[in-house]
Amino acid sequence: MKIIFATGNNNKMREIREIMGDIASEINSMKDEGIDLDIEENGSTFEENSMIKARAVAKVCKDKGMTDYCVMADDSGLEIDCLDKAPGIYSARFLGHDTPYSEKNRQILEKLEGVPDEKRTARFVCAISAVLADGTEHVVRATMEGIIGHEIAGENGFGYDPIFFLPEYGKTSAEISPEEKNAISHRGKALRLMEQKLRG
Repeated sequence: MKIIFATGNNNKMREIREIMGDIASEINSMKDEGIDLDIEENGSTFEENSMIKARAVAKVCKDKGMTDYCVMADDSGLEIDCLDKAPGIYSARFLGHDTPYSEKNRQILEKLEGVPDEKRTARFVCAISAVLADGTEHVVRATMEGIIGHEIAGENGFGYDPIFFLPEYGKTSAEISPEEKNAISHRGKALRLMEQKLRG
């Protein structure tokens, strides 16, 4: 089976290949497959948005006459409890798509200035949807719990990782190793849940 992931994000593809490398003959991004779609993510939940993307790419695969494939898509984001779970499903679009994460992170820290640790609780959420060639659909959801730190720290992660502090490690998710992150991350957990479904 070939897995086609509905993303052009190289960081995500690296994580996906590291975690799911033993379940598929190939794991490609939609760009690797020459699929160029502008998909409107107009769902109201992470699950809805991930399924919108998976179905859109699966339709292209079907129209191309492809067989024995599984299209997967994720929608993930950061929920900050004291901000009413913002930025949530708008995490990538927070302050605009083209705003660098260094600025997004800086502004979030500004918003939380003076907020004590016990009220800085947050989580990364990842929903992954899969559409198989026979039309079977699956969706899973997983989280990684933590707090918003007080400064930007770490070079290993991407996105909001440098401000997402993991109390059990005493570090942000951008300061732990990729192997440690894959073991505990929202995406790592969701990918392993999806792997169980596909094997089942």
